[in-house]
Amino acid sequence: MSNRYIATPGTGIDLSTWNPNDKSAIKGDKDEAEKEMVRLTKNLLELQEVLYAEHKHRILIVLQGMDTAGKDGTIRKVFEGLDPTGVHVVSFKVPTAVELDHDYLWRIHMNVPSKGEIVIFNRSHYEDVLVVRVHELDPEEVWQKRFDHINNFEHMLADEGTTIIKFYLHIDQEAQRERLLGRLDQPDKQWKFNLSDINERAFWPKYMEAYQDVLSRTSTEWAPWYIIPSNRKWYRDLMVSRIIVERLTELGMQYPQPDLDLEQFRTELTSE
Repeated sequence: MSNRYIATPGTGIDLSTWNPNDKSAIKGDKDEAEKEMVRLTKNLLELQEVLYAEHKHRILIVLQGMDTAGKDGTIRKVFEGLDPTGVHVVSFKVPTAVELDHDYLWRIHMNVPSKGEIVIFNRSHYEDVLVVRVHELDPEEVWQKRFDHINNFEHMLADEGTTIIKFYLHIDQEAQRERLLGRLDQPDKQWKFNLSDINERAFWPKYMEAYQDVLSRTSTEWAPWYIIPSNRKWYRDLMVSRIIVERLTELGMQYPQPDLDLEQFRTELTSE
């Protein structure tokens, strides 16, 4: 499963060849996907409990995508059944004055997961080779160096026991247009609408070019990118859930053996 949508490390990525409407990984329909999501949510909770108990691995999940690609929705659906004490969502907004006084990875490193924890980045350090590039906030000679910075940073995290799973939620312009219109039509969504969402659509080709470089240059063996077809929300959520469960299962986590003599406690309790 995990290889179906992986951006193979060391290869160039042309997003025009990746179908955002693809749903070939499931034989059934949305109803079947919902049934599987129930099972996956249960599996993920079980894995989270072992992760916390073993206190060995760290899990970092990165979500990137164009506006309306579904980063918030993915977080709500995929992680809704987890213990909130062991999962943390970090949304990276425009850097603050304090953050700008440090290097661009400073605020990122402060939020990486600790042992036994799952951290989800809603946007991430990749904004510094995406928005910065598209809107020419820094010269090319500055942001070009950041690809190596990021790869080295993630390699260090992986060496220290962090499992990094990166998802690019792939939609097309038509799907974005429909979702923006939906925000206008639904009172409970109107608050999310921002004029900048419309203005950013004019930069779509530049963003696609920037994302292709990101996916081509920073999908590595230690931190691969997955390009998830996201025009269908239910399929997006299913694929993200499947991959996370698969990657966590591969860690072979186990509950630690108790240091105490449990039989002694059993004897004492039963003799009361």
